[in-house]
Amino acid sequence: MADLFAPEPEKENEVAEQRPLADRLRPKNLDEVIGQQHLLGPDGTLRRMIASGRLGSLILWGPPGTGKTTIARLLADEVGYRFKQISAVFSGVADLKKAFDEARFERMNGRKTLLFVDEIHRFNRAQQDGFLPVMEDGTVVLVGATTENPSFELNAALLSRAQVLRLSSFTHEELEQMAARAEDALGQKLPLDEDARAGLYELADGDGRALLGLVEEVFAATKPGEILDKAALLKVVQRRAPIYDKKQEGHYNLISALHKTVRGSDPDAALYYLARMLVAGEDPLFLARRMIRMASEDIGMADPQALPLAIAARDAYEMLGSPEGELALAHLCVYLATAPKSNSIEVAFNEAMAIARSSGSPTPPMVILNAPTKMMKGQGYGEGYIYDHDTPEGFSGQEYFPEKLGRQEFYRPVERGFEREIKKRLEYFSRLRSKKQDGED
Repeated sequence: MADLFAPEPEKENEVAEQRPLADRLRPKNLDEVIGQQHLLGPDGTLRRMIASGRLGSLILWGPPGTGKTTIARLLADEVGYRFKQISAVFSGVADLKKAFDEARFERMNGRKTLLFVDEIHRFNRAQQDGFLPVMEDGTVVLVGATTENPSFELNAALLSRAQVLRLSSFTHEELEQMAARAEDALGQKLPLDEDARAGLYELADGDGRALLGLVEEVFAATKPGEILDKAALLKVVQRRAPIYDKKQEGHYNLISALHKTVRGSDPDAALYYLARMLVAGEDPLFLARRMIRMASEDIGMADPQALPLAIAARDAYEMLGSPEGELALAHLCVYLATAPKSNSIEVAFNEAMAIARSSGSPTPPMVILNAPTKMMKGQGYGEGYIYDHDTPEGFSGQEYFPEKLGRQEFYRPVERGFEREIKKRLEYFSRLRSKKQDGED
């Protein structure tokens, strides 16, 4: 007798065709997964783990659309574990308790559970601590997925019990493989010329799920026989915002890259990262403030004009606004990147601060203290002070450090930029000081 509740073949095919392309093309096994060869290649971390017969708890860390959920599901299939998925966005304590109870029941029947927790960083610290007992007693093998840096977002106790594996964004070559797989599944070629096809991969920005969504948009928006160029493609699909969150790791990665390329005297790379942040919506005044810091931290007295120019660029942006004011920031960025570099001011200041904190409160030499009252003058305040402008060299050579502390040297100019001249001047003052002090002795 026929099963009255079995779906009709035609309707079953219709339902399958209505599923998103990313779901229809989801790999059936680990060999079908595109990319992540450092994890899934012959010598990859996950391959070695599977070969050992022991699957430990994992944190899969990577950008959106890099296959974290797919890999977790296929790992469970590979080792014969029951797969249970929850999302930290939609789950609470009751959902976790239910998942743990189910896993305990399955364990009593001889079946292990791989508990996949999407967006695990969304759970608070107390909720994250709730995983520890069931991980330790083997109730579940936890596989958490996160787009955020686990070092910042996950408890140290949880991290100590799980191995963190980082997933990479898809390369253009890997996106091409994915697009070819979509064309095979749909039985037709993408209606794009060569430039438009490359533009499609740029729009996907390393996100496989986004690429397949864009592929669906392109097919839905084109007529039979129509071939889109890059300009037409941009009209058909919505441009994706770059992966960037001004309060999360993307923000800190890019500002670190900008700072280090300026310090490394690479104006082209510095302009690229400046542009990346502006395109992503970063506050231009934040960038101006960071470049003001670079002017003192990395350039300092090697080019004394860097700091006033940085302040001027900030003022120019405030006066002009966007987009005109952004050119002033680009001007500053190139100036700082090509300027001679010295951190001698930072080093000197840090050393001076350390001495100031550790040396107590020694009194400055009496010779440089003012004597506003007759009594203070009688006690020797200011006695013997030499007015530097009255000397032929404009330099008295007096000792200004507290006697208890003795002379210190903090500032050591480098042989770069304007500091070459400063170094010569300080060496001249040092010789002159020794000469004058020897003469006094």
